[in-house]
Amino acid sequence: MIEATPRTTPDISVVVPVHDEEGAAGPLAREIAAAFTGRSYEMIFVDDASKDGTLAELRALMAELPALRVLSHGSNAGQSRAVRTGVLAARGPIVVTLDGDGQNPPADAPRLVDLLTASPPNVALVGGVRAKRQDSGAKRQASLWANRIRKRLLADDAADTGCGLKAFRRDVFLRLPYFDHLHRYLPALMIREGYENRYLDVAHRHRETGRSKYTNWGRLIASLSDLLGVMWLKSRSRRPGAISEF
Repeated sequence: MIEATPRTTPDISVVVPVHDEEGAAGPLAREIAAAFTGRSYEMIFVDDASKDGTLAELRALMAELPALRVLSHGSNAGQSRAVRTGVLAARGPIVVTLDGDGQNPPADAPRLVDLLTASPPNVALVGGVRAKRQDSGAKRQASLWANRIRKRLLADDAADTGCGLKAFRRDVFLRLPYFDHLHRYLPALMIREGYENRYLDVAHRHRETGRSKYTNWGRLIASLSDLLGVMWLKSRSRRPGAISEF
């Protein structure tokens, strides 16, 4: 298991899961570096057993971008596991996640970090909301209905859990129960732990390289079982209230 090491402690860790994103990963890393110039940060790209040149592209950038760390899975484990791998390795108390396809503009990420750090400790997550989503009509409609159903059943206050751009407190994330597709239910799970969320509109771009790793049908099948599981987790939650030490 990879865990954070005490060598340096940046304020922010940017975690990016990637799988077969050759041509997108390198430019995205450079954009992240530009967005966080002047801040104490690191970026961790987690290659989820890509079959193309993604890993080689990232490793070639490490000399150019000192803040870049590259982790690689031995076998494909999915986006949520890649995010968790990155968070476990992160040294910063604030974690930012972005999708590896480049559709989340890194320039928006510092705004989420600033809102989170300015918020009281009971706010654990600031999520991006894609104001002008650049996807196909079918994909947007599927997400619209999925978000409506999830929000009604989980009361998680999130209008767009599919947006990969999020900022959250690392220590709170590590308290959450892990399961595949966890990344789509972070707002609900943060609330389950007794925390609050905030949201900001962010930009969204067309995918320029590669292809989506999900289909509407595949999302539907996974989301039904996941939704039932998160509803069960919520039903089994018991909070201790204020904790005192004597």
